[in-house]
Amino acid sequence: MPHADVTPELIAIYADESCLGNGREGNNPGGAGGLIEIPSGTGHEPLRRDYWLAEPATTNNRMALRSAIEGLRLAGLDGSVRQIVFTSDSRYLIDGMTSWVYDWARRGWRRKTGAIENVALWRELVEAARRHRIAWRWLRGHAGHPQNEYANMLATRAAARQVGSNGMIDSQFDAWLAAERARGRVTIAPDPMPDLASFKPARELPAVPTESLF
Repeated sequence: MPHADVTPELIAIYADESCLGNGREGNNPGGAGGLIEIPSGTGHEPLRRDYWLAEPATTNNRMALRSAIEGLRLAGLDGSVRQIVFTSDSRYLIDGMTSWVYDWARRGWRRKTGAIENVALWRELVEAARRHRIAWRWLRGHAGHPQNEYANMLATRAAARQVGSNGMIDSQFDAWLAAERARGRVTIAPDPMPDLASFKPARELPAVPTESLF
């Protein structure tokens, strides 16, 4: 049962990541981007907000984690405990948050084979996610899904320009979608807002020891 202070509406976050030259030697610039959809209360199109950020030397996996940390941070800026469907095409992110982190926490934030890649970001993400009720959803990337393609555009643009949005801004999703449809590049309809009646949040996340956050 949700806690009494959980907001009643269900919001959606679509996030993606980019790293230009991922895996090559040297510094590879990366970006993360996301689209936050909030019910408008009118029964029509949701309120949409964008965010993006960049790092000059990073990896795809690192930016996938940062896309989620930033999205959840922004969703809870007003102090609300949110109900969220979080969608990403990163198996690293989705598998980690629905399976791996529980095993890592039981082992004192280590894997069977040793240290965890990006452990500080994993801990930060678990701490950010613990206060919300979240259903983690994976979808295949680069398959024409409008919200995913838009998040990918935000991430790759941030990586190329090395700029951040400094918080949420009014979304340009509708204009972008109209232009992509005119070019025949996106033909699938956007996902509707998720249905609260069928919302199934993931199990409660493990606690993160305070000392491991620093």
